[in-house]
Amino acid sequence: MSTQSVLPGTSRLDVEGDLAAAMVAGIDRYLTRATRSARSRRDSKRAAASDEALRQCLSDTLGLFDSRESGTIRIVSPIDGPAEVASGLGCRIFEVNWPALKGVDGEGLLLQPDRPPVANVIALPDCDFTPEQFSGLQPGVPASSHVARRLADNGCRVLVPLLMDRRCDHSGHPDIGMTNQPHREFIYRAAYELGRHVIGYEIQKVLAAVDALCSDDLPVGVFGYGEGGLVAFYSAALDARIGAVSVSGYFQPREDLWRQPIYRNLFGLLDAFGDAEIASLIAPRSLVVEIADHPEITGPPEDRGRRQTAAPGRLTTPRQEAVEAEFDRARGLAAADDGSLVLTRSPDGRTGADVTLEAFLNALGASSSSVSSSSVLPTRVREGVSRKVRFKRQFDQLLDHTQFALWEAEFRRAEYWTGARGSDTGIDADMVEEYRRRLWDDVIGPLPAISLPPNPRTRLFYDHPEVKAYEVVLDVYLDVFAYGILLIPKSIRKDEKHPIVVCQHGLEGRAQSVVDPNGPRHPYRNFAFDLAREGFVTYAPQNPYIGQNAFRVLQRKANPLKLSLFSFIVRQHQQTLAWLSSLPYVDAGRIGFYGISYGGKTAMRVPALVKQYCLSICSADFNEWIWKNASARHRYSYLFSGEYEMPEFNLGNTFNYAEMSWLICPRPFMVERGHHDGVAPDEWVAYEYAKTYRHYALQGLEDRTEIEYFNGPHTINGVCTFEFLRKHLKKRDVRGKT
Repeated sequence: MSTQSVLPGTSRLDVEGDLAAAMVAGIDRYLTRATRSARSRRDSKRAAASDEALRQCLSDTLGLFDSRESGTIRIVSPIDGPAEVASGLGCRIFEVNWPALKGVDGEGLLLQPDRPPVANVIALPDCDFTPEQFSGLQPGVPASSHVARRLADNGCRVLVPLLMDRRCDHSGHPDIGMTNQPHREFIYRAAYELGRHVIGYEIQKVLAAVDALCSDDLPVGVFGYGEGGLVAFYSAALDARIGAVSVSGYFQPREDLWRQPIYRNLFGLLDAFGDAEIASLIAPRSLVVEIADHPEITGPPEDRGRRQTAAPGRLTTPRQEAVEAEFDRARGLAAADDGSLVLTRSPDGRTGADVTLEAFLNALGASSSSVSSSSVLPTRVREGVSRKVRFKRQFDQLLDHTQFALWEAEFRRAEYWTGARGSDTGIDADMVEEYRRRLWDDVIGPLPAISLPPNPRTRLFYDHPEVKAYEVVLDVYLDVFAYGILLIPKSIRKDEKHPIVVCQHGLEGRAQSVVDPNGPRHPYRNFAFDLAREGFVTYAPQNPYIGQNAFRVLQRKANPLKLSLFSFIVRQHQQTLAWLSSLPYVDAGRIGFYGISYGGKTAMRVPALVKQYCLSICSADFNEWIWKNASARHRYSYLFSGEYEMPEFNLGNTFNYAEMSWLICPRPFMVERGHHDGVAPDEWVAYEYAKTYRHYALQGLEDRTEIEYFNGPHTINGVCTFEFLRKHLKKRDVRGKT
């Protein structure tokens, strides 16, 4: 074949600069547009769905599938001393707890008025306030914002739960390393992979308290400020027993969710809900929205001596105009012209303005002539209340619950896959397609069908004595393109079709790294180039996981839209495969995939969804993936690292790597594993691969799956894997037909 600067049938690629960075920027623009248009898509969904269907959707988004424990609110008191934490305030204040989930209690303060209560209120402060501060027993909050005290002054029995705060004292493990992740983020990371959420845990505590408080037939209301406003808002939307809710300093449009701390990240939230849609689930019950200052959060703690692994994120006070616009949307969606939705403004920006509390108390039927700040000081405050011990206990309970869920995940997955098996030897073909759809719809997130023709542009990258390399750019969507490097062996004869191996780089890698004849030995070992020298056509796609936080922002923008980074990667590969299949020297039925590290992560997901890949090789990544993401005890866990984009919501209860390999079966599948690879220990890899091998073997397909262990690090070895490619891609029928 003669040397050409452009591949036949393509246009010249004239774009200069960093195409990988341009790819990330283009996906970012796509997601920005999709976020802006999400509101109009929600409008049609809201019109078509019932309130109960939307509540179930919100419950699933928050991970509320654990059964609540039943029980009463219990007073915690010392053996030798008074039960009250404080008295002499017109109310008695007790330290209390109540059961919420298995092994998880709610804890906080209970303010019991001296006269018969007129209503039960759960008052949720911002997570950086203690219950004592919100009740006026501890400095740090202005008297006008002692909301719990003021509500008790007006005859309400008030429960003030403790929320996870934004400090990082306990985030980590002393034998592995402590991190600067806020406590809320550390719990979020451990929970997300397992279908739970720190927000969901706190809602469960609130609803368990509602369970206990509803026994006396008094009206129940919830007041929340800041992070407490979030929890109060969602709790009221989910539970109609809550007759009135006041949300202070939180309500606003949600299109900037991706900028906020990652512990607010909810998979698919903006696909179905903005704050207006949540509010519409509360109406015709009473909602009082207070425009007030939100605590300013500029980022995670910067504690020295800790691993700086926390995700970036900011919280600021919402603009008044934005709050008003979203509130108007809520009134329109709820058709609320009966005064059930009320908007108030705090004159000094502090939570709990008189006008807000008056509206809230009126909604509860507990109106009072005055809701001014109480100047009464307690006559006695019990000493020895260990708030640090209480908080550590709450943190440990939530973390322990995530680890219990981690242990349970194996059994949850078994239940999830029960309906797939037609016999002990395999999965019904129809059910394979159903589970492929579930992986696509529920975990990865499907983008619309590819909207543009590929419009291939190419240019010569290098001309080696044995191989020619071309850069390739293909259109996928507006602003979204696929980019890679095609290697064509010069030994190809006219009218001869060759198998092709798609060779995928890892995290922060580039297509150039796997095709460079003179590239570094580790980790890629020039494997795309070496395979091309053997006579395989090879292609090295550029995947968008490059640019540090630049690409992680893509995951943050994608998740609220029920999308992920792999939503784009799958479509890019589909467009690439369609174009590669059109090349006259490529056998479209013999296209294999070989990826390392993050490319190995790709090797599990893309071929599981894209059936045109006739085989897949996962190098330096295959392991017990759920432990890898959620374990709080293993040093290999992403819980202790900076890869905050790794967790995939509820993956632990649906698909581990073995289950993904079942979707690749009956196509050939291989694992390449170095003994000294720090991604995971050999034992994890062997444990998970045993389930893959058994699945193939029970169907008589054991010759189509292999694992190679070699005495090396996190790298391509290129020995048994190359032989695997020769074995299976030299055959005409590699698609599992028997």
